[in-house]
Amino acid sequence: MQNYSKEAIYDYLKGVMVDLFEIDENAITADANLYEDLDIDSIDAVDLVVKLKEFTGKKIQPDDFKHVRTVNDVVEAVYKMLNDASNSETAAEPEAVETTTNAG
Repeated sequence: MQNYSKEAIYDYLKGVMVDLFEIDENAITADANLYEDLDIDSIDAVDLVVKLKEFTGKKIQPDDFKHVRTVNDVVEAVYKMLNDASNSETAAEPEAVETTTNAG
């Protein structure tokens, strides 16, 4: 899995919002409120989650996005999700242990 910086996540999110919702790129700032400033409604939010799922390759947990209000909140939630997923996947994989035998 590829690790994405917060900047890469922000750039992707900004592109999706411009393409999918036809929002002016200049209106999309880290502090912009999704619902009040960018006029994203519940149907738009579902479309956004679908795009984020495609981007991350992960199932989006509703609890992860429960308190998301701003563009930066989305970036942070996606970043955390990607890092938590990569950490748990790494921890779940057993380490290879080399064994040698003395056939002496």
